[in-house]
Amino acid sequence: MANSAGLGHKKKKVEVRVVCATNRQLPQEIEHGKFRQDLFYRIAAMTIHLPPLRERAIDIPAICEYLLQYYNDRLNGRAPMLRTALLSKMQRYFWPGNVRQLENLIKRYVVMGNEDVILSELLQPVESDPLESLVLNGPVSLKKLTRQTVRKIEAKVILNALHANNWNRKKAARSLDISYRALLYKLKDVGIPPRRSASASKHSDDKAQ
Repeated sequence: MANSAGLGHKKKKVEVRVVCATNRQLPQEIEHGKFRQDLFYRIAAMTIHLPPLRERAIDIPAICEYLLQYYNDRLNGRAPMLRTALLSKMQRYFWPGNVRQLENLIKRYVVMGNEDVILSELLQPVESDPLESLVLNGPVSLKKLTRQTVRKIEAKVILNALHANNWNRKKAARSLDISYRALLYKLKDVGIPPRRSASASKHSDDKAQ
């Protein structure tokens, strides 16, 4: 025991590599006195700027494919690759939570087994993308802006009705006081699949008859 205790006090030279990550602009943080300048120059031997997910939407299908394979293997899942239409909608999404938000969504999709869990989040209003910013980004058509805003509100209302009726589309249509056919048209228009799954949706809708 004495020998092993003695070995613990010997000095050893080691080489380590420190990898740091941040979502803040460190030069600005230094300027405002929120980050030590000497520490910055110690760790900034080489820097790699990785744009947020919303600025590299072209990568989303490849990232989804990797995450699906990873979580299918890890969670013993069988979730198929996402539909092209859903991937397109994901590429237009703002992604306030960046890649971590996407990873959590894919994990939830693998566990739950249907795309509704992803659509539910994509249709939530994004606080970081307020209506005012749409007006300030140069000339804009008021008619087009109104139509887009109404579609977002309508999608949210439809989604809430579907959740409240356990994704039974016929019950949801009655609760919204519209025809079943009109609801299916609106689902397609906002990007929600008209059918949750061939078997589950039929079983659920048939109960309402």
